[in-house]
Amino acid sequence: MDKLNWADKVRKSLHSSADSIGNLCVEAFHYSALFGIGAITAYAAVVTFLRMLGEGSVSVDDILLLFIYLELGAMVGIYFKTNHMPIRFLLYVAITALTRLLIGDVSHHKAPDAGLLYVCGGILLLAFSILVVRFASYRYPSTRNIGPSGESILDDKVK
Repeated sequence: MDKLNWADKVRKSLHSSADSIGNLCVEAFHYSALFGIGAITAYAAVVTFLRMLGEGSVSVDDILLLFIYLELGAMVGIYFKTNHMPIRFLLYVAITALTRLLIGDVSHHKAPDAGLLYVCGGILLLAFSILVVRFASYRYPSTRNIGPSGESILDDKVK
C-alpha cells in the first residue's frame, strides 16, 4: 500500500509541475504577444502621424485611421488590465474602418452604387450588435473574473 501512495505522490507532483510550467509558457506567450501588438500599433500610429506632418495635410481618412489605432491600443490596455477581450472595441474598430471606407469612396467622387448601401448596412448592423452586447452585459453581468494569478475575482461592475 505504501508503494502506491509513493507513486500517487509522484504523479501528483509531476502533474503540478507540468501544470505550472504550462501556465508559465502560456502566460509568457500571452504577454509577449500583447507587448508585440501594442508596440506595432504604437509604431503604426507614430509613422502615420509623422507622414501626415511630412505631407503637410491631413484628411478625414487619416484621422479615422488614427482613431482605429487608438481603439486597438485601448483594447490591448484593457486586455492587460482585465484579461478580457472587449468585443465592443472590436465592433468600434469595424465601424470606424467601414466609415473610413465610406468617406474614402464618397470623397473620391465615386458614383453611388449598391456598394454604398452595403457599407451603410454593415455599419448599421455593427451598431445594432453593440446595442445587443451592451444590453446582454447589463442584463446578464459577468460575476466572475480571473485574476492574473488564476484566482477568481468577484466583479460588481457591468462592463
